[in-house]
Amino acid sequence: MVELKKILADIAKGIVDDPDQVVVVEEVDEDGDIVLILSVAPDDMGKVIGKHGKIARAIRLVIKSASTLTKQRVTVEIR
Repeated sequence: MVELKKILADIAKGIVDDPDQVVVVEEVDEDGDIVLILSVAPDDMGKVIGKHGKIARAIRLVIKSASTLTKQRVTVEIR
């Protein structure tokens, strides 16, 4: 089975300066969809979001593509 939580954490750890501060929490919303909440150090927030949100969009696209194997809807929130 595909571990989307681990995939998201590995992507984020490769981008940030402080990989020990990367935390991914998996929740299920009221519709039964999976919500992955990514938290990073405040200094690394800009690196995860990128210019005009390009890196954040790319991260969401990769996770959405990987989620097709699980047949569940997955969203990524960056906090």
